[in-house]
Amino acid sequence: MPVTSADVDRAAAELRACLGPLVRRLRTVHKDELTLSQITVLVRLEREGPSTSGALALAEEIRPQSMGAIVSGLEAGGLVLRTPDPCDGRRVAVAISAKGRRSLQGVRQEKARRLARAIGEGLSPAEQEQLIAAIPLLERLGRLV
Repeated sequence: MPVTSADVDRAAAELRACLGPLVRRLRTVHKDELTLSQITVLVRLEREGPSTSGALALAEEIRPQSMGAIVSGLEAGGLVLRTPDPCDGRRVAVAISAKGRRSLQGVRQEKARRLARAIGEGLSPAEQEQLIAAIPLLERLGRLV
């Protein structure tokens, strides 16, 4: 029986509905870890390079004062460094530090461990095989959205 547009619409809604909670659960942090806002800033700095606090606030769609507090917390923890902007000495650039990169890697490893544990303990061997087989499709789908 061929797949209809209604089947595709239903699959899209079900995929969004099941992946949303999974992603949210993986985003949860423990008291001694970084906040979601801090992780988001570190990821942006890692991917895009140094930025100003104002540009970070604009990119994250938050008030500059809120970003200032996030950056200050990261700086206090040694996770970012502030340096004079090479293009404009009046501005300060924020860059991820080596410690920030290590912390981000630790967060990623913890999420991977949690997910691996859930797959290993919560899914049957047949379900694990199905999930592994679906990964290339999910990756391709992620590039299409």
